[in-house]
Amino acid sequence: MTATSTAHTGPVLAIDRLSVTFATDVGDVDAVKNVSLDVAAGEVVAVVGESGSGKTVTAKTVLGLLPETAVSTGTAILNGTDVISVSGQKMRRIRGRDVAMVFQEPSTALNPVFTVGWQIAEGIRAHGKVSKKEARARAIEALTKVGIPDPEHRVDHYPHQFSGGQKQRVVIAAALALNPGLIVADEPSTALDVTVQAEILQLLRDLRDKYGTAIMLITHNMGVVADLADRVVVMYRGDVVEEADAATLFADPQQDYTKQLLAAVPHLGRNSASAGAEEGGEPSGKLLVEAKDLIIEYPGRLGTSAFRAVDGVSFAIPAGEVYGLVGESGSGKTTIGRCIAGLNRATGGSLKVYGHEMVDFKERTFKPLRKDIGFVFQDPAASFNPHLTIAECVAEPIAVHEKRSPADIRKRVDELMDAVHLPTHFGDRYPHELSGGQRQRASLARALSLNPQLLVADEPTSALDVSVQAKVLELFKEIQSEFDFAALFISHDLAVVDMLAHRVGVLLQGQLVEEGIGSQVMTHPQHPYTQRLIASLPVPDPVMQAERRAAHRAMFTT
Repeated sequence: MTATSTAHTGPVLAIDRLSVTFATDVGDVDAVKNVSLDVAAGEVVAVVGESGSGKTVTAKTVLGLLPETAVSTGTAILNGTDVISVSGQKMRRIRGRDVAMVFQEPSTALNPVFTVGWQIAEGIRAHGKVSKKEARARAIEALTKVGIPDPEHRVDHYPHQFSGGQKQRVVIAAALALNPGLIVADEPSTALDVTVQAEILQLLRDLRDKYGTAIMLITHNMGVVADLADRVVVMYRGDVVEEADAATLFADPQQDYTKQLLAAVPHLGRNSASAGAEEGGEPSGKLLVEAKDLIIEYPGRLGTSAFRAVDGVSFAIPAGEVYGLVGESGSGKTTIGRCIAGLNRATGGSLKVYGHEMVDFKERTFKPLRKDIGFVFQDPAASFNPHLTIAECVAEPIAVHEKRSPADIRKRVDELMDAVHLPTHFGDRYPHELSGGQRQRASLARALSLNPQLLVADEPTSALDVSVQAKVLELFKEIQSEFDFAALFISHDLAVVDMLAHRVGVLLQGQLVEEGIGSQVMTHPQHPYTQRLIASLPVPDPVMQAERRAAHRAMFTT
């Protein structure tokens, strides 16, 4: 497998003075302003910046995927062809063969009703007369290249039969099917566990090193940039504000925005919430949550046995303490959080919430306790009703559980908006009119609306830009200190958990394999799985990350 050969010399992609403007009801919006950059064969160029910086718009311009409301000027030369001025028919021939895109969310990029083999083969057959048998063979070859086990068999599986990391590999396989010279990877590891992320980054690195593939990496994760990128282009509000090789940019950033971006990245061991806590200290104070040998099973279907998602887990959360629960997808983190909130049912052992036994609980007896539990969901865009204003969404729990006048409710909503540092007039906006970080703040306001003693936060910052994430985490710490609520903080980002959690539990396939004071678990992990998790976490320092990558690889080979 080799990268597509090109007749021209020079970079695979050369963007020169690219500007993109969107026509909207309120006037033109300049999304990209006079941007120039290039990507050479065998090079990874990371384009970084916050949401709205123009990085994804720049990438979509290269693939001809901008909507009709967009007007582009400048040039984007791909293998000698200006993709901005070509016809739609020619762009369809270029797309897939010369350039391919790895989308951010594989679950939405893949069609759930077709097998992955069919979807990979679809792109192959769209670019020439290829028999079904040959297309299938090439699909198997692509799955083999990206490390999908048993590709001859898995080629006939549907997307839901793959894990998140495997689905991302399938998306990369589809992008590789026609051996393009350039791959545009748009946030390829954002929603992945750190160990799976490490595998995907290694895969992209292999593509660069073995096949000379040029990669344009779109991301806001500076740890990923340090791990993979050769050069970095920093964008802010449509402009390129800094460009340098990765080592230089991290060691000596020149622009204030770049410095702020790097300063916002959470570092494991820096600003640990549990620093100075005594080793072996047991939870003190009134226990709001107490799990003993907790078992949670999902019933099997069509005669199959039940699936045990949580197997014999024991932990406790006292009043005023943040308990961090970490582990990969499928480890049981969210299941435990939902069970504490009464959204799932415990099936064995014991789980007491405010002293109420949750195994086989009766909704009638648990309902009065619901107002004392707040829940911050992973994706506020999905958890908010799009037909209600933000104020109406935040007010909903108050209207359900308390008898207040509309004026009193709005006054409380305004207080909550102020507490999470949102202007009160934002309450009259709809969810889609807020940014991701603003929606997550509003979600936190809704969770706090009834002054709960316990908050369950399920991956509340995983999809946020690094600088927005830093602000939300700082806000979380500030509000937790002010309101003194207990919290179960669920995340796969160990550095984030280290910032917030007093105690940490590590889950592996439904079992708690390690627990203790957060700073001690993070700095002196005892279980091999915890060691592997920490070793997989990329740090925003290319030199240090290269050393960690070598140690991580050694861990897998020993």
